Amino acid sequence: MATIASTRPAVSERGAIETAKAIRSGETTALLETEAAIARIEARDGPINAVVVRDFDSARHQAQEMDRRLAAGDTASLLGVPMTVKESFDVAGLPTTWGLEPAKDFIPTNDAVAVKRLKAAGAVILGKTNVPPLLADLQSNNPIYGRTNNPHDHSRVAGGSSGGSAAALGSGMVPLEIGSDIGGSIRVPAAFNGVWGHKPTFGALSRDGHYFPGTDGAPGELSVIGPLARNADDLALALNILSNHPLKRAGNRPASEYRVLVLNEHPSARVATPIAAALNELADALHDLGVHIDRTSDLLPDLETQQRAYMKMLNITIARGVPQDGAAPTTLIEWFDLRDEQVRNKRQWNQLFGQYDAVIAPTLGVTAFPHDATPLPKRILEIDGDVTPFGLQFAFPGLATFPMLPATSVPIGVDPDGMPIGVQVIADTFNDHTAIAVARLVNGAMP
Repeated sequence: MATIASTRPAVSERGAIETAKAIRSGETTALLETEAAIARIEARDGPINAVVVRDFDSARHQAQEMDRRLAAGDTASLLGVPMTVKESFDVAGLPTTWGLEPAKDFIPTNDAVAVKRLKAAGAVILGKTNVPPLLADLQSNNPIYGRTNNPHDHSRVAGGSSGGSAAALGSGMVPLEIGSDIGGSIRVPAAFNGVWGHKPTFGALSRDGHYFPGTDGAPGELSVIGPLARNADDLALALNILSNHPLKRAGNRPASEYRVLVLNEHPSARVATPIAAALNELADALHDLGVHIDRTSDLLPDLETQQRAYMKMLNITIARGVPQDGAAPTTLIEWFDLRDEQVRNKRQWNQLFGQYDAVIAPTLGVTAFPHDATPLPKRILEIDGDVTPFGLQFAFPGLATFPMLPATSVPIGVDPDGMPIGVQVIADTFNDHTAIAVARLVNGAMP
């Protein structure tokens, strides 16, 4: 029998913006908010195991400094807000292991650019959250820190690779997090834990300091970093703080001005009935609000062709070009051909967004699944009674990843087991705030 946890965030717990506002008003202090977050972690995290690197004494010193900054007139947008960050980001003095035992003693001396920007905005870093080895799974279980459990049901995964990040949010321990995404690693954990996550346009945020432990080379193709939060406003604020350059604002538009394409299936992968039904219900709800809804479009690229190219590029990137199955290495000509295919695919999506503001699709075809130690290439899922290879599910994150588009994962309800259902809102290149704006509309449309 599933173990349903009683760790869901209380309605009264503040988000990041609300916390900063309360600190600025004098209702509370950075130190009090930090102590409250530490108490929540100590009370809730035991069976979840999300916050695996804790730096509470340093956090208290950071909070005291934030209170001094406030007294000196500082009005930074996250002043005093306590948060955690994904273990794969460098934080000076804390281990960065990516879940790999050979890297367990690696301690960086500098903060990642994203961490620097959050600290400059006033955030207090409490510690780091769990990941799978090499950030290469949709569950978070590794030999150094152990397994992270879903706060809604401890027998199920929290997702990956930003699983600890989303579980810390979903259990209400912290109001804000940062993760990374190459195969759904922000969007899927957000969906599994009932929170929000944003995969930015490729290149919009700096990945410096999000390196394989002890290296400083070129970041991987396709990979991005991005924020996770419990509401749209916090997500948008964190995105602005982290962005290399100002991103186009979405504007304040009525629902009737939006054109949205809703996809509840993929030719390469199955979608569980509760998720497909939730998407149909969502499409009807948005239509009732005045949104122009389409279910199909001739402008869509060939999704099967896109999926094959995406998986090829993903596997080459993760393995750094070293074949894992004894095959011949990818030649430079083959890599250039693959990049050409990616650019042509991106152009097709950009043309589609000449007609639509957003595409809404499953974040993944299932909700949080039971823990499964089977290696990813051999793992299977049961969807509506049928057995299917797990790897096919990467078709859904790949919708936005291969063409390098922004996508926001947003909760829209729960399945019959009470597990959160999330969908992704995909928008045009650098229209990240449009994705968040439509996700806000989506979240508000569902009962």
